[in-house]
Amino acid sequence: MTTTTPPSEAAAAHRTELAIGGMTCASCAARVEKKLNRMDGVTATVNFATEKARVSFGPGTTVEDLIATVEATGYTAEPPPPPAPPPPPTATATATAAPEATGTASAAGAGPETEALRLLRHRLLVTWALAVPVIVLAMVPAWQFDNWQWLSLTLAAPAVLWGGWSFHRAAFTNARHGAATMDTLISMGTGAALLWSLWALFFGHAGMPGMTHEFELTITRGEGSSAIYLEVAAGVIAFLLTGRYLEHRAKRKAGAALRALLELGAKDVTVLRDGREVRVPAGQLAVGDHFVVRPGEKIATDGTVIEGSSAVDASMLTGESVPVDVTAGDAVTGATVNTSGRLVVAATRIGADTQLARMARLVEDAQNGKAAVQRLADRISAVFVPVVVLIALATLGVWLATGATAASAFTAAVAVLIIACPCALGLATPTALMVGTGRGAQLGILIKGPEVLESTRRIDTIVLDKTGTVTTGRMTLLAVHTAGDVPEEPEEEALRLAGALENASEHPIARAIAAAAADRTAGPLPAPEDFTGVPGKGVTGMVDGHAVLAGRPALLADWSIALPPGLAEARAAAEARGRTAIAVAWDGEARAILEVADAVKPTSAEAVARFRALGLTPILLTGDNETVARAVAAEAGISPEHVIAEVLPEDKAAVVSRLQAEGRAVAMAGDGINDAAALATANLGLAMGTGTDAAIEAGDLTLVRGDLRAAADAIRLSRSTLRTIKQNLFWAFAYNTAAIPLAALGLLNPMLAGAAMAFSSVSVVTNSLRLRRFRAAA
Repeated sequence: MTTTTPPSEAAAAHRTELAIGGMTCASCAARVEKKLNRMDGVTATVNFATEKARVSFGPGTTVEDLIATVEATGYTAEPPPPPAPPPPPTATATATAAPEATGTASAAGAGPETEALRLLRHRLLVTWALAVPVIVLAMVPAWQFDNWQWLSLTLAAPAVLWGGWSFHRAAFTNARHGAATMDTLISMGTGAALLWSLWALFFGHAGMPGMTHEFELTITRGEGSSAIYLEVAAGVIAFLLTGRYLEHRAKRKAGAALRALLELGAKDVTVLRDGREVRVPAGQLAVGDHFVVRPGEKIATDGTVIEGSSAVDASMLTGESVPVDVTAGDAVTGATVNTSGRLVVAATRIGADTQLARMARLVEDAQNGKAAVQRLADRISAVFVPVVVLIALATLGVWLATGATAASAFTAAVAVLIIACPCALGLATPTALMVGTGRGAQLGILIKGPEVLESTRRIDTIVLDKTGTVTTGRMTLLAVHTAGDVPEEPEEEALRLAGALENASEHPIARAIAAAAADRTAGPLPAPEDFTGVPGKGVTGMVDGHAVLAGRPALLADWSIALPPGLAEARAAAEARGRTAIAVAWDGEARAILEVADAVKPTSAEAVARFRALGLTPILLTGDNETVARAVAAEAGISPEHVIAEVLPEDKAAVVSRLQAEGRAVAMAGDGINDAAALATANLGLAMGTGTDAAIEAGDLTLVRGDLRAAADAIRLSRSTLRTIKQNLFWAFAYNTAAIPLAALGLLNPMLAGAAMAFSSVSVVTNSLRLRRFRAAA
């Protein structure tokens, strides 16, 4: 995806992430972000939902300067934990892998967040216990016994002051710094209701024994000195605490996928030290260490098998249900499970470099970033609060100027303050982003950043790299044809002899034939004798007393062996389909033709059909010749006119640019280093997780399983997430826009306004959580 880097960010020499404390709404986040961005050479993004600031800064600025700026703004900031020193190669080594995972896990809310949620729940329950009697007494005049108002005051005061302490503290802190946030609205509204009630009780007529008043849904002009609003103050705080508690729970649920990723890793590992097996914490592994993985154990970190063979279950990481067979020389991934034999693995990546850590980092980066729609919401929130305060003051003044009682004017103004709190606006984008990206991680779809969501909306063309994306990326034996005009040889015998000979070669085609022979024939392959490789033509040797040739027909011609008509036709048909034809002869006669090719993945045709259903035009892009490209396209269901073949690796990005110049919004799916530039150039880059690190880094979406169908699911999920964000923003804007005039006209009771405002936040969170039910297409 093409992006333009701001000058300040381009010049930045350092990046850090700060944990921001004390934020209670999106206006707080916007304020901190604004202050940080005013610093020279600083580019900052503050996310209210994750309570983090991602900051880039130049050499003239330090982390301490950033923290000081945040604290001067009225909030707290903590730097990331320092990296631990590398471990010595002993059993007593200190942990190294832990800092990255630990820091991410705590940021995701695994520890302190749980305690904060518990304290908030306790405050919520106590506040409701205090507020319910106050609300009931105010709503039911028949229950208003003598001096009931003083009992209401006794219950309402702690509900407002203690229950709403977080709102009042935040409002006071912001006021000290000349700022107004959503907490300002809440504190002013509930505080004014409590203070008015105190004045009416102690200096007016409301404290008289036998005083009663009706609970009405509309404002009536009455005597202000006999009106109290304790139920409004206590009820609003209770409703707001309910909304805030549900918001905290939503953030916990939204981060569940990230925490689940972090918890996948093995906790300890058996390391080979001086010929002995030593059980140590997984964090003590160093690159190059050899460790043992027994059946049923998790592989502690990314590595290469150096001894043993087994089947590895990677379903928890990739979603692929079929275990993968591994043997010496094969790469394995940390957090996958060894299902059968004993393995000895050499660690190649540890800590933050492992695939698991990179996945977690991609998820967290996506959740910490900001989409354009979220930046818009933050900017609106920053100016919305002071505007609402002015509207509330204007409402008070207009009501008084038109002859209304002070009580009526005050009630309308308080209702404006309460109904206007744009909490739902601040939650609209981050909750949907967190849930959507978290759900994607569970499905093996890693969304690199929130701006990706906006890219998927415009996509109308998807360019598919052939090798490794549409095809498996490795040579596979697809067919065996035996001679028809000589005594017919069983396919198994032809494959056994050819496979035994090719087993001694390292050529990709030879390995494909040998692997197929080992799978399809009974018993082990015989060892060849007098093996000889003929460059560019094939191999020769003795197998079970037979003089065997396997290679191009030119090799057989060198031995004066001609292909019979049946095999000649099979060879021509194979080459017409873009496949490599390997001739097999023994004892002086051509006996079989083996068709070898980079096989189309079984799921590619279904994926192409899903792309079309999403309104996308699939285009096949490859450096292979036209014949091979068209054969693959036909098998995958791609139209011949949408095949671009014989493209040099460095020209792939140019092809994407040309399509964009034609007015197309292009997605690119690829897996190789030569695809990285094209992935970065495309409007949306889809990197196959089975490919190279360069491709994964260049892509916007990473498909962990390497299954092209997941690309269609990724686009569907991204569009669903963006649609949810828009729904949230619409309802938040519509709610405030419609409700403020009603409150200003005196048509909303302040307590009902508080309940409706809290409900709007809950509805936004609930709508976002629907993304957790997103399912991959069957």
